[in-house]
Amino acid sequence: MASSLVPFMGSALNLALPYINKELSLDVVTSGWIPASYMLSTAVLQVPFARIADMMGRRRMFIRGVAAFTLFSILSGLARSGAELIAWRFLSGAGSAMMFGTGMAMLTSLVPPQRRGWALGINTSVVYTSLALGPLFGGLFTQYMGWRSIFWTAGIMGLAVIAGTLAAIREEWKEKPSAGFDTLGTLMYTAGLFAVIYGFSRMPSAVSFGLVICGAAVLFLFGRYELKAGSPVFNVREFLGNRIFRLSTLSALINYAATFAVSFMLSLYLQDVRGLSPRDAGLVLISQSVVMAVTALVSGRLSDRMPASRLATAGMAIVALGLLSLCFVSESTPFAALMLMLACLGLGFGLFSSPNTNVIMSSVGKAHYSMASATAGTMRLTGQAFSMGIALMAMSMSLGSVRLSPALHADMLYGMRLVFIICTALCAGGVWMSAARSR
Repeated sequence: MASSLVPFMGSALNLALPYINKELSLDVVTSGWIPASYMLSTAVLQVPFARIADMMGRRRMFIRGVAAFTLFSILSGLARSGAELIAWRFLSGAGSAMMFGTGMAMLTSLVPPQRRGWALGINTSVVYTSLALGPLFGGLFTQYMGWRSIFWTAGIMGLAVIAGTLAAIREEWKEKPSAGFDTLGTLMYTAGLFAVIYGFSRMPSAVSFGLVICGAAVLFLFGRYELKAGSPVFNVREFLGNRIFRLSTLSALINYAATFAVSFMLSLYLQDVRGLSPRDAGLVLISQSVVMAVTALVSGRLSDRMPASRLATAGMAIVALGLLSLCFVSESTPFAALMLMLACLGLGFGLFSSPNTNVIMSSVGKAHYSMASATAGTMRLTGQAFSMGIALMAMSMSLGSVRLSPALHADMLYGMRLVFIICTALCAGGVWMSAARSR
């Protein structure tokens, strides 16, 4: 149930962005910060919260994360300005970081290795089913009840998850209850990753380049420091010494960096360029998530019976083909053709995600489940933030800080194609990296 919260909210919110922009008077670049602020806080805080969860208990941290996500989602529905909405979304991301760093670790602890792909496939399928339902219900909610109803629905779902967790999950997991907390390492990690992600999202200004360079330098120093720390917040030795784990998490980073901005760009394209209603735009976008949900369920089972890394590599190659086809979308592209392109993306992503997660969680020992879960989640959210950074940078270069109008459709299409070209190149590199771990 918890796995459905975030993807439902994210995919539903993409359909509501044009309405939010109109009501709160936001330009395209600023509206991009509504999803980007959430991803930024989730990516930065996931690893520190996973470390705290090992000390205080994963179940306890999980419940607090769901509670925080629920509260700030409700407050997001009450926002009266763009700045207020972005702030609440940032805090919602903190709650998600608590969930992501613990949920997958709890699931992996409960399932024997020979059935892990099956369980992770179900979990991933739930995520993609929520992604499929998000655009449909997001479009309906936005069109008939207003965009704020999306946040209130997420709040109601969050309350149900809290009740279910308290009633059904009794066991607690503490891997390192007596170890200390690495405060200095946490501050270095948070500051460095924040600077890199924030700076990348503000490209191509000189300040943004400076932030990325400074953030990368801080992360380098963080890595050197963690190698000597007695109780590191992030086990750098495990990351560097475990080749399968390292390449699998980096493959996830590249895959999400190449794909996440697709729904954001196509939502703007379908509603602002093609003139579709939120409901009809959701029906077009749903094709990708439906195929992902079915494929992830099947690929999870397959990853228990055949090399999961090969399945993941094949999936990423199909994603690259789907992204390449999107580079040729125009103002007159038939909707059936667009849905076929999205279905290709869904097929590739479904083949990649469950097997890749199985490889990540199976490549470490039980004591490192929280770290592996949080690292995978951080790579996913960092990739998503980078993807939004690519989208915002391209839109800033092609449109600037202006509101969309029919006169700017050509510029909008230019920016969208630029995003898809960059993402295709990224995904091609990801195919090579995913294949490298098999050797």
